[in-house]
Amino acid sequence: MLGVGGGHIRLKGWQQAAVALGSAVGALLDPRRADLIAALGETTGRPFFQRVLERMKNSPEGRAILLERPRVISANVGHAWDLPENTFGAAYARFMGSRNFSPDDRPPVRFMESEELAYVAMRAREVHDFWHTLFGLPTNLIGESALKVIEFEQMHLPMCMLSVVGGTARFNEKQRSLFFQHYFPWATRAGLRCTDLISVYYERHFNEDLEDVRKRWGIIPAPVPPKPNRV
Repeated sequence: MLGVGGGHIRLKGWQQAAVALGSAVGALLDPRRADLIAALGETTGRPFFQRVLERMKNSPEGRAILLERPRVISANVGHAWDLPENTFGAAYARFMGSRNFSPDDRPPVRFMESEELAYVAMRAREVHDFWHTLFGLPTNLIGESALKVIEFEQMHLPMCMLSVVGGTARFNEKQRSLFFQHYFPWATRAGLRCTDLISVYYERHFNEDLEDVRKRWGIIPAPVPPKPNRV
């Protein structure tokens, strides 16, 4: 089993506040800084990750995840590229391959107090692209902001809402209108309606039909953007 961190750093209260503040400012200035967003999530999210952990312990698949601690890395999910086209695993592979993404690129967890919480934080980070696949969301600024709304509904992490604030602040007028009229209401509804997604052992469902797992987990796919009106 692989470790989840690059070396855990124990912070005193004032140090944690300083890291959180610095990460928040940096992430708002540049939402593409995955390392700052990760640090913000860890330093502000401990009580929320604790609640996620308790939910996982109350779910059969969640308990299996905590026991086996699967990692979403190339060595473990590479077989998805060989699955039939209609499967969830193949859809994930298409999502990753079309963007030249690697599951190995996630930053390590550094600021969690226990190995168990560190794993929960890492799992939340690593299933992000599974959620992109299930909800059919792009990886542009609107798609990422919409997924952060869903993540907030699912895990209540302050970092998720701060990411939405930072992302929407960078929208132009057209993007802002599209997001708040179509994507934000959908994401709020979708995040509340679906099952407890952090407790799903996704790797066990790779060979199942994508539409079947969407229905089973209560997934509402993202809305199709409206076509611009012709003058």
